[in-house]
Amino acid sequence: MTRAAIHIVDDDPDIRDGLAWLFDSRGYRATTWASGPEFLQHARQQTDDWGHAVVLLDIRMEPMSGLSTFEHFKTLDSPWPVLFLTGHGDVRMAVDAVKNGAWDFLEKPFQDNQLVDRVEQALAAARQRHQSDGQARRLKTALASLSQREREVLDELLQGHYNKNIADHLGITPRTVEFHRANIFDKLGVHSAVELAHQLGRLQAADRMPAPDTPGGPGTPGGG
Repeated sequence: MTRAAIHIVDDDPDIRDGLAWLFDSRGYRATTWASGPEFLQHARQQTDDWGHAVVLLDIRMEPMSGLSTFEHFKTLDSPWPVLFLTGHGDVRMAVDAVKNGAWDFLEKPFQDNQLVDRVEQALAAARQRHQSDGQARRLKTALASLSQREREVLDELLQGHYNKNIADHLGITPRTVEFHRANIFDKLGVHSAVELAHQLGRLQAADRMPAPDTPGGPGTPGGG
């Protein structure tokens, strides 16, 4: 497995070197950047393959502050969590940055183990999000592959209707409903109507949008 990268962005060379040594000694790939623009130039080159990484960003830097660097970084839609490194007087700014999308902040001086633990938590959260995003993409692709009739049957299933009711509503035979139902389950990688509703419910929650052809969202499926 490729080691996770730790991007250390700080205009203080002593802090950069110390943090790089710490994370290298813990088995990570530490990369240091002396300024926000230098780091952003590198980040803009990663948009096709971000990999697994965390950014440690000093909140006070020259010529571009950590907050300004973070605002530019957010426009890249990167999956890398950002942890701000702050002085005592910068805590309010760091809290505002977290509200604006940063993963967390750590106030100087901090203990090495505390920093490493926080970074590992951020990496775990990013890994989980990556897996969820991958599952959502696969489900969306599968939904797009459904035929019009399969989408109609899917809508009926999500409203909790049984095969006989679906057949009556759509003017087809129960055997035809079973055929379409089996195709839907196969394409979406599920084994029951309950699992189907759960998968689409999670997708809907992630996207904040209704499931396809399902007014009001999924109901309790029947005929599982």
